[in-house]
Amino acid sequence: MLTLFFMGLAIEMVVFAVIWAVSVKVHNYGLLDVAWSYGVAVLAPLYALNSPGPAARKWLIAGIGIAWSLRLGTYILLRVLRHHPAEDIRYQTLRERWPGPAMFLIFFELQAVIVAIFALPFLFISFDVSSGFRPLAIAGAILALIALCGEALADFQMQRFKANAANRGAVCQEGLWHYSRHPNYFFESLIWCAFFLTALPSPYGWISILCPLLMLYFLFKVTGIPLTEEYSLRSKGDLYRAYQRTTSAFIPWFRKT
Repeated sequence: MLTLFFMGLAIEMVVFAVIWAVSVKVHNYGLLDVAWSYGVAVLAPLYALNSPGPAARKWLIAGIGIAWSLRLGTYILLRVLRHHPAEDIRYQTLRERWPGPAMFLIFFELQAVIVAIFALPFLFISFDVSSGFRPLAIAGAILALIALCGEALADFQMQRFKANAANRGAVCQEGLWHYSRHPNYFFESLIWCAFFLTALPSPYGWISILCPLLMLYFLFKVTGIPLTEEYSLRSKGDLYRAYQRTTSAFIPWFRKT
């Protein structure tokens, strides 16, 4: 198991180094988000192919992970291509702090390590040689499918809103965005809770708690909600402040009057 983990880590570090080089060439570090999202689609099948666990269980969970990875990665790739050469505000901010590409290479390689950590549930499930599906694993798989659909719906609703020229400068409050300012982030955190549940019955599966905890930390403290809201306040001003006063920040809930 440990050998396969380090093999996956080495693959990701090579991939992220290549993506870094391409990003420097095209002057757009937003490609990092694409590589990060596609990471599970690389590691989940690698683990399933080279492990002794029952095929039905490991490939079912790997399949959900691959579906999440490909959907999100493709969504972000299209967004990056649509806005290129404009770069995501997060990376514009980092450019101000880190002049030159060397620090970004370290940052990219750190993200490769994080991807390997987030793929741990699939590694533990693949090496679980017990037979059958445990209730926790079944519950986790169902929750993962719900979260995958929820995140896809939130992204679709936002994309449809932005595609309408009449909505330029407005705040999206349609569909799931009526009940949460960040429904995509909520379902993103939920899917990692789900993958943790699927892995929990497996040997060492409890280590997968790192996935939802890290994701919540990133969303609440690093590049998720704080930077998104800062940019929204800067671009939409009082409209977004009113949205903040009436709408839940994270968990979808009824609006305040």
